Amino acid sequence: MEHITLLLAIVIVTALVFDFTNGFHDTANAMATTISTGALKPKTAVAMSAVLNLVGAFLSVEVAKTISSGLVDESGISPEVIFAALVGAILWNLLTWLIGLPSSSSHALMGGLIGATVASVGFDAVNGGVVVTKVLIPAVAAPLVAGVAAFLASRLTYRLGRNADPKATGKGYRAGQIASAGLVSLAHGTNDAQKTMGIITLALVAGNVIAPGSNPPLWVIVSAGVAIALGTYLGGWRIIRTMGKGLTDLQPQQGFAAQTGAASVILASSNLGFSLSTTHSCSGAVMGAGLGRKGGVVRWSTATRMFVAWGLTLPAAGLVAAGSEFVTQQGDWGVAAVAVFLVISCAAIWFVSRRQVVDHTNVNDIEEQEPAGVVTTAIAAVTPPPAGELKTTIPAPAEPEPVRPATV
Repeated sequence: MEHITLLLAIVIVTALVFDFTNGFHDTANAMATTISTGALKPKTAVAMSAVLNLVGAFLSVEVAKTISSGLVDESGISPEVIFAALVGAILWNLLTWLIGLPSSSSHALMGGLIGATVASVGFDAVNGGVVVTKVLIPAVAAPLVAGVAAFLASRLTYRLGRNADPKATGKGYRAGQIASAGLVSLAHGTNDAQKTMGIITLALVAGNVIAPGSNPPLWVIVSAGVAIALGTYLGGWRIIRTMGKGLTDLQPQQGFAAQTGAASVILASSNLGFSLSTTHSCSGAVMGAGLGRKGGVVRWSTATRMFVAWGLTLPAAGLVAAGSEFVTQQGDWGVAAVAVFLVISCAAIWFVSRRQVVDHTNVNDIEEQEPAGVVTTAIAAVTPPPAGELKTTIPAPAEPEPVRPATV
């Protein structure tokens, strides 16, 4: 580490700040359903998630290799490019956190890296094949696969437990939720913590500290794991509220199915080296589980806003990163100007968030329940309620109106 320059140190610190925002931005992926169904208390849930995120960071480096040596041509990348990429990713993370939308931190990072690289070197430095096969295709496939898996799992659990005591099965599924939430947290550590490891490794290669193609050094793995764990412990309560209560209303059976389906998809992608978005996987699983219960619906207006945020993540982070890279090319004063801009922007977003605080004490409170949309209303109208909830109600006879005396 004796060869690390001041600029490279700034890049590493900025990368760890991004990792920290990734932690509280994506806590909802693992713990939103567990908190919303009451399986765990909010603070207990985020503490458990933080520990398992840290453990997961040490289990694999396949995704880190994809980021550090697969997405862009590392030979033409400078530390300034990586710094600009991180600025775009951090600001997008904070903006979507402010409005409570579960966007992808992974895509924000990759969009920022692509935008800054194009602004610095050109499109030739971006490996288009890797972007398509390991970023874009998983981005579309992950929520679909996780959603279908959670839908089928929810239907199966309700069918198997249709004759069981609801209270007894509820306790069992809450215990299953805790286990599956832990699995999602572990999977999140194996996938998302590695992205910061990969970006720091890329910076070290760009700064000629380590050789191209090297694995992340141990201190990089430790620092990235600790940063994402600290961010997770703080809890992204705004996004937890959206994931847990804003998309659909989940019962313990559905929460268990959603988390199990999402964890399976994330762990499989980590093993294959796909830089998968845990947000996409978990959101798709929550929606699939919501539709898996008879009478269950998804609030499609909230889901639509979330889809729009997903589509904007790559280009928005890329544009901010490209603009930041243009300024950093002006020299040391440009790097300093971008750093000041990042600090001021982060502080402004934080102060705006204090106007309406969301924390562990009110995360499950929904002040304004949005009206059901056309699709939701149609699904609810044609879907029969669960067995045991059908009741025949005989209307009471109307009382006769009193006879009033005629007025002369």
